[in-house]
Amino acid sequence: MSAKFVPRVLAVEQKQKRLSISLELRDHAASDSSFLGNAIMGDETWVYGYDPETRVQSAQWKLPSSPRAKKARQSRSNMKVMMTVFFDLDGIVRAEFVPRNTTVNSEYY
Repeated sequence: MSAKFVPRVLAVEQKQKRLSISLELRDHAASDSSFLGNAIMGDETWVYGYDPETRVQSAQWKLPSSPRAKKARQSRSNMKVMMTVFFDLDGIVRAEFVPRNTTVNSEYY
């Protein structure tokens, strides 16, 4: 859990407001079975690019007495992009890559 989501630093009024909203949402979800079906959630993740070799590309000819070939470790490439994904109960609604040097905030969304 991220420290910024822990409510210990909230003022009493803020805690009360969160509690009343949570109770209101709980009651609404209990009275309307389709309530959560209308919710869309979002998440962000970093996506790394790889250039993997296929099995055929990495094959080598060797004699039976030759030592076993060492395989290089796969490492992350220089391609690193943030991706935002929005989904509901049925699956992904929208997914897109964030342009480089873009701040993901409420204005971006």
